[in-house]
Amino acid sequence: MLETARRYRKRKESPVEETRRLLDAIKRDTLNSFITIDEQGALLSARSAEDLLDREDAGVLAGIPVAVKDNICTCGVRTTCASEILADFVPAYDATVVKKLKDQGAVILGKTNLDEFAMGSTTTTSCFGPTRNPWDPSRTPGGSSGGSAAAVAAMLCAGALGSDTGGSIRMPASFCGITGLKPTYGSVSRYGLVAFASSLDQIGPMAATARDAAVLFDAIKGHDPLDSTSALHDYAPTDLEGIDLRGVRIGVPKDFFGPGLNPDVKSAVLSGIAELADMGAQVVDIRLPHVRYGVAVYYIVATAEASSNLARYDGVRYGMRSGESGGLRNMYLQTRSKGFGAEVKRRIMLGTYALSAGYYDAYYRKASQVRTLIADDFRAAFSLCDIIAGPTTPVTAFRLDEMVDDPLSIYLLDIYTIPANLAGLPALSIPCGFDSRGLPVGMQLMAPHFREDLLLGAGIAFQDRTGHHKVRP
Repeated sequence: MLETARRYRKRKESPVEETRRLLDAIKRDTLNSFITIDEQGALLSARSAEDLLDREDAGVLAGIPVAVKDNICTCGVRTTCASEILADFVPAYDATVVKKLKDQGAVILGKTNLDEFAMGSTTTTSCFGPTRNPWDPSRTPGGSSGGSAAAVAAMLCAGALGSDTGGSIRMPASFCGITGLKPTYGSVSRYGLVAFASSLDQIGPMAATARDAAVLFDAIKGHDPLDSTSALHDYAPTDLEGIDLRGVRIGVPKDFFGPGLNPDVKSAVLSGIAELADMGAQVVDIRLPHVRYGVAVYYIVATAEASSNLARYDGVRYGMRSGESGGLRNMYLQTRSKGFGAEVKRRIMLGTYALSAGYYDAYYRKASQVRTLIADDFRAAFSLCDIIAGPTTPVTAFRLDEMVDDPLSIYLLDIYTIPANLAGLPALSIPCGFDSRGLPVGMQLMAPHFREDLLLGAGIAFQDRTGHHKVRP
């Protein structure tokens, strides 16, 4: 992204030339990373960016080609959530993050593939077919922001936006060997993001490097009066040169290095933490005693909120409609039966059950209480350290046909990413090495609320030293 901006300013390439090159590459793409390509809109934005670059006040993003996950609204360009029920939905407005990118001259190439309604960890539940991993097309790119991750890793765009409810930015970033940031809850507007679980969802940047991710984050962060959950906060600027890690305390939770962790992943992450120590960081042991309940808590809270949010898709107001000749009840039944995929139906039913009379106190209320305990664990841990480091995922990218009939095993893949969402914390996944098959491994860094500058600064310093981010598929 920054390299593209430098080429523009040296007149080695124009935004129109770069946009055309990438649009041609996307059309030839066999990874299925995009659902919709906005060729006309992208070229129009690129021509406008060329005029903008002649001005001294042109920002870094002027003419930079980016992609947007297809659960983020784009005016005049369909937003499908990779679901039959919204396959032809075209929003009449831009999400706040999209508007911010456009205002700064970015070029939106199109909309990327995802698990249906962002519910999944593989990008295989999309009604448009699975996305494939650029490192090995027989393997998953992770999910649910797998299309954005694959597009960045395959160099089909300079950066992308994803959404993260329980790890949906960080897991695909880890599987595809790129950088992904889940910001603090409330630091980036959710206006225009199609809701999955409203207390957990967060839009964030995905890029080849932490430096580029910082540029995207700085462009989209900030208070938005259109989002009632948007935070009023004075954000520290990100130092694009990285930070000095001498004296920075890195907390390593033993709870993240149990028997379920793949040995190759464990080795790569511990090597990454050792590298941070060699750079001057102080490594300290910490405990997060309640994170072992994170997956159970998440799949009660998230499914409960999903069952409420997805009740609006009934064939009445927008989206597909089926069975209306049989009366209202039949229309509801037929529309939702045909429009939703199996994973979405599963989560709606789980959430409806957890909220039903007689079960609310036993499940949802108890899960909310344990969620508070998990947040308390992090507050206690951050009194002992500045950054928490551990694995992003317990495994590397697996085959597309693996675990397809085992949803519980797939749910457990989010064991290390879910706690940051439950506590509303910022978390960053950066490449830290490879497994024995040459597949990338991600290391996750977490920081206190609104300390994205600390995470990104540490990520930049780590990548400048190790160069893991320069190895591409």
